[in-house]
Amino acid sequence: MPRATHDSARPSIPPRTAKGRATRQRIVAGAAHLMYERGVARTSLDDVKAAAGVSSSQLYHYFEDKAALVGAVIEHQTDAILDGQQPHLASLDSIAALQAWRDVLVRHRRRLHCAGGCPIGSLASELSESDPRARAELAAGFRRWEASIQHGLQAMRARGELGLDAEPNALAVALLAAVQGGILLSQIHRSTAPLETAVDTMIAHIASFVPTSVRRRATRVRRTRTA
Repeated sequence: MPRATHDSARPSIPPRTAKGRATRQRIVAGAAHLMYERGVARTSLDDVKAAAGVSSSQLYHYFEDKAALVGAVIEHQTDAILDGQQPHLASLDSIAALQAWRDVLVRHRRRLHCAGGCPIGSLASELSESDPRARAELAAGFRRWEASIQHGLQAMRARGELGLDAEPNALAVALLAAVQGGILLSQIHRSTAPLETAVDTMIAHIASFVPTSVRRRATRVRRTRTA
């Protein structure tokens, strides 16, 4: 079935029952797994039906076409990424919190032996130049990730822990770009070193905006605790 254009595609039908929600979730999860392993182009709706154990009527009840299903997969993968980084991602409001989040990212890559890319980053690589609708959906997903970083940096600046010359929006974009580039290079080199270097460099850059008075106060607190 041909993919509908962005303007003509209808939204997927939300399930009304617990059974319906479970069926829809099974379809999306199966599609997400296949599209991550094979790519979107090499994943057919017949493949998804087989993986999810559903009929054509069930699949088309919830998704008009493959474009609608891809949109649901993007949302699913975005949710999985953001949920998997909690509670750290919800409170990136100190240099220590940024470093703890960095450690979570690195440990996750090590558990995977650096195989595979970022689930939404991989979708972006495949779809951004060929599918305007998917590109817009991916952009929205990345903005959600970026916003979590930005909120923490804004909180730091509001407390005076970042100088007024710090720009949370720009720093959040740069830090997320470091994460994405680091994940890609870690996949290529099968080593977390590129991810560690990229993110550590950005955290150090963010730390350079911490006022001297705040640094001195933190140093005094550390000395008192170790005395």
